[in-house]
Amino acid sequence: MPQSLLKFMLAIIVSISLFVGPHAFAASKTEIDIEVKQALKRFNKEVAASAEYTKLAKGMLVFPSIFKAGFGVGGEYGEGAMLINGKTAEYYSTAAASIGFQLGAQTKTVIILFTTNQALKKFRSSDGWEAGVDGSVALIDLGAATTIDTSTIKNPIIAFVFNNKGLMYNLSLEGSKYSKITR
Repeated sequence: MPQSLLKFMLAIIVSISLFVGPHAFAASKTEIDIEVKQALKRFNKEVAASAEYTKLAKGMLVFPSIFKAGFGVGGEYGEGAMLINGKTAEYYSTAAASIGFQLGAQTKTVIILFTTNQALKKFRSSDGWEAGVDGSVALIDLGAATTIDTSTIKNPIIAFVFNNKGLMYNLSLEGSKYSKITR
């Protein structure tokens, strides 16, 4: 079977599974916590200024694996944890849908840092927070990841997005909705 056909079939299967129900993939607290620790290790390894960014954070929302797939219509889903003072405070899910030319599937890791108490409080008290609507997110790109950019640290919400090849460049989190989940 040609590899392109195999990728096409995988994209269809993942797309369908995203719409069948994200709860079928629900992870336990322990599974999420283990994956969050691994994501933070990778963050510290791949982003030279990670320790400085982390010191700024009043809270860190970590999604170790967000699965994204599309075949004309796309969707993404992932589960993660909000860390405050290095400890899990709550668990969250993220979901988004899109329409347009798209084909394929990917997994990404997202780490969102809340640098002010006000931004963190607004996020935690919301009932379904949406990036770009309920708050503006400064996305860190490859060039800015090695040092702290003084204009970036003025943003109350800073995000990093990774895939299996490292930090991805010029991505958007707008339209992604984040909701508290019970685990």
